[in-house]
Parts: sequence; structure tokens; C-alpha cells
Amino acid sequence: GYAGADFFETPHIDQLAKQGMRFDAAYSGGPNCAPTRGCLMTGTYTPRHHIYQPGGACKGNIKYMKFLLPVRWNKRSKELNDLAAKQFKIATVLDSDFTSLAEVLKPVGYTTARLGKWHLGKDVQGFDLSTTDGKGSINTKFYGDVNVAESLTDRALKFIEDNKAGPFFLYLSHWDVHTPWRARKKVVAKYKQKLAQIPEAKRRNFSPVYAGMIEAVDQSVGRVVAKVDELGLSDKTLIIFTSDNGGIHRVSQLEPLRGEKGSLFEAGTRIPCVMRWSGRIKPGASCDTPITSVDYLPTFAGLSGAALPKNQPVDGVDVSPLMLGKKIPERAIFWHYPLYLSGRGLTLKMADGKTYSWRGFPSTSMRRGNYKLIEFHETDTAELYDLSQDPGEQHDLSEQKPELAAKMRAELNAWQKETNAPVPSTVNPDYIGRAK
Repeated sequence: GYAGADFFETPHIDQLAKQGMRFDAAYSGGPNCAPTRGCLMTGTYTPRHHIYQPGGACKGNIKYMKFLLPVRWNKRSKELNDLAAKQFKIATVLDSDFTSLAEVLKPVGYTTARLGKWHLGKDVQGFDLSTTDGKGSINTKFYGDVNVAESLTDRALKFIEDNKAGPFFLYLSHWDVHTPWRARKKVVAKYKQKLAQIPEAKRRNFSPVYAGMIEAVDQSVGRVVAKVDELGLSDKTLIIFTSDNGGIHRVSQLEPLRGEKGSLFEAGTRIPCVMRWSGRIKPGASCDTPITSVDYLPTFAGLSGAALPKNQPVDGVDVSPLMLGKKIPERAIFWHYPLYLSGRGLTLKMADGKTYSWRGFPSTSMRRGNYKLIEFHETDTAELYDLSQDPGEQHDLSEQKPELAAKMRAELNAWQKETNAPVPSTVNPDYIGRAK
């Protein structure tokens, strides 16, 4: 594939990359689905819309959590649960008071549709068409449905056809490749046969089922692009392929990046992004300037001539100059995650002699230029990485470059203050501590 995968087959996404621009430093606004979608729809960072985690609670072993926070599947007393819930605001749906991307585009004549995974609540946020399966359902979930990618694409093509006179905005968000991992049997059989041809020592963690899900998304991309071209809309239509978070290590080849989905390390937030706009974006181009999910609202507003919302701050910037090969002023981009999520990323030695790994942990991070800083709230410390030399975040430079680390941390702390980013402080009474 265009991003280097050597088992999955993505001919249509690869073709889109050849016809357009690769954004090699694209990031999701959050380390998982719901917060990123909130960022994309509002142009605001997570501390402003308060969505940090689907379900709004930590997942993992309580005794390894230093801070008292809401936890799923726990046996705490009601008193402790109530205290944990009062620490700071956590939302599980997007507040209807926000002006959404659809509501920004509506006044300048756009017809809008959101198809597929939504994760922001029952409010349709101003979209003219809202369906989670392409057949009319608005809020039903379709995880693991092997046919939903096709039905969503069918509806997307009809929407494009119906609105070809334009202007229109289509937000097509597939359920694939989310768990549970399921794909059509014939496609899985094809990839099982392909896997059998690979020497066992080189099979890595290749999954025929996951490959089948990726193929379903790729087929959808191909059909959407073909419809745009068939209708003669390619020079009027900006097509973007991207994601809401990084991959899962069980089925994704994430090396050399550290962490996985749910983490503020690179594997949790670095995502694919390809943009095509025939006649405007140079085919085969690439861009290494960092962009993030909060940039879409101001970018689409700028391209359409729409006004930015006045009832909320807009944290992103218009990145359309990058599409044309131009520069934008250097700026920092930020992430904030005040909860816990077990998985791969940060491995700690605990007081009971065991080790435990978190992919998500109370932390704030930022990137400016090639440098990335992560602040760890449990220890009130920060680590600095040069992503141009160390994309795997293995070599902390905070002691070698103390002035830079201090400057970036001051900027990060000022951002926390500006956005009212919650930093946990109440200690969990069940916490056993780290090894000394």
C-alpha cells in the first residue's frame, strides 16, 4: 500500500494517493474515535467538548491507577464512584450548543450527509441526511456487520448523484475496521490463501479477517471516487481519506511507532491522510507539515466562503495552502487525555512486583516542528522526543535539551490553562504504587 503495508491490498486508496497528496504527518484530534469526531465536527480540542473516551470511563486494573477516576466494570462503593465522577466534566455526546461543520456549511448552500459511525449522540448536528447503515437507521450500531460498508457506499453514491448540481458535503464514516473483526467469507478465504504463501517466519501479525475489512473500505473508496469522476465533478470536489485514530497492535503493523490506539504516543494518533482535488492538488505530492482533526472545520469554511462559528473558539487553522504546495505558519498542535486505558505504550513496574502497561494514561502532549513533548500527570514529569530522528519515541531528550523542554512545557501548560484541560489530582485509595 501507499503507506508501506505489504499484506493488505488497497489499490483504490493507493490510486487516490497517486492522484493527490499524501499528508505524512497527519494526526487525529484524540487517541480514539469519539474525541476525534468531536474535534472534527467542532474545530475544538478535547478539553472544550469534554469527550475523551467512548463511555466516558477508564478501562484497566484499578489498583494500578494513581488517580481516582470513573472506571467501567468496578466494584467500588457508591461514595467513591460519586467522588470519581465529580473530578471534572466528561461528556459522552456532543453538546448541541456547538456549531457543527454541517451547520457552518449550511448558510452557504451546502447539502450535507453523515453516513456510518457517528459516536456523538442522538443529535444529528444539522446534517440534512443522517444514517448509520445507509438504509435509514440513525443511531443503531453496526459493528461487525459484513455488509454495512456496501450499503453505506450505495447510499453515498445516491447522495452524490442527487446533489451533483452541488454544493454538497459528504461525511462517510465506515464501521470497518473496528472490532469485532469480521469480513465476508470469500474475501477472508482469499487472504488466508495469500497468508499461506508467506513463509511462517514472515507472517508477522497479518490477519486475513482484518485484511478483508480493509478491502471493504478500499472498495468503498474506489466506488465513491469513480462516481465523482463519472459525473464530471473531480475538479470541483475535494476528496479526503483519513482515520480517527491509530491502529491496534494485534492486527496492525505499527513499528517503529510506540503505543497503539488509545495512546498519546505516535501509534495512537498518527493516521493516514490523502487528499485529491483534480486540477488543484498536484498528483503524487506529499506534505510533512503536521495537520490535525481540528483543522477541517476552518479549512472547509475557508474553501467554501463560510463564516467561522462565533459561539465557540476554533482551535484549528485553514490548511488549504498546504494542498497547493504552499506553507502555513508553524504552530503547535495538542492532545489531552485525563483517563486510563490498558494496552501497549507505557509499561510500569508496580509495588506488587508485577509490570502493567497503559496505552492511555493521564497526560497531555504537543508537537511543534519535529519535536514532541509528553507531560505525565502521575509523576508531574515530561519527556521530549525528536520525531525526525526518533519516530518511535525511545530516546527522551529532556535532559539533553533542557531549555527546549522547558519552553515547550510552558507552552503546553499555557494551553492547558486556556482550554481548561482537566488534570487529575485526587489519589485513588486502591492504588498500590510503583516499585521503588
